[in-house]
Amino acid sequence: MTVISDDTRSGDGNGNTPEAHSELRSVDRPALLRAVREILTAVGEDPDREGLLETPRRVADMYLEVFAGLDIEPRLLIESAIFNEPEAGEKVTVANITFESMCEHHLLPFRGHVDISYVPAGGRVVGLSKLARVVDAVARRPQVQERMTRQILDAIADSELAPEGVLVEVEAEHMCMSVRGVQKQGAVTRTSARWGSLDS
Repeated sequence: MTVISDDTRSGDGNGNTPEAHSELRSVDRPALLRAVREILTAVGEDPDREGLLETPRRVADMYLEVFAGLDIEPRLLIESAIFNEPEAGEKVTVANITFESMCEHHLLPFRGHVDISYVPAGGRVVGLSKLARVVDAVARRPQVQERMTRQILDAIADSELAPEGVLVEVEAEHMCMSVRGVQKQGAVTRTSARWGSLDS
């Protein structure tokens, strides 16, 4: 088994990848700016006071980043970097791929790490950074962890990589659980999805 640990964010080490920060084509920026102003007004704030004047723009810029995955097809990231390696056959694991996502129920962040394992078939392997980019593409959209886990797996299993098996394991802390509601700091959620055979 080949194990590679990636304890930094995917991309340049700071999470800056072209895919992760591409501008959302579907965003109505003026509507987003108005919506942030309306939220501020609705909670009793004055959106025209000095400290809040730039808040709508900042929030709009943030959403362009955290939801940039909506315009990315994760499977195509895999298919952009498939290589022939005749001696490949044992399980490959990329561990500790960090991510940040946004819970679709409360629009609060959840963050953690992903471990991806796959067994090559037919001598086909994928560029390792593409696995991290798939995580970014799937995480950077309104999400729930259970679906995110399966979408990462499907992007790999359904691609032209056609591996013999895939395992995706995700561990994350959810701010919707730690800063509101039950307020249980430090609680983590673990999910996994498996497809095919992982015997190598």
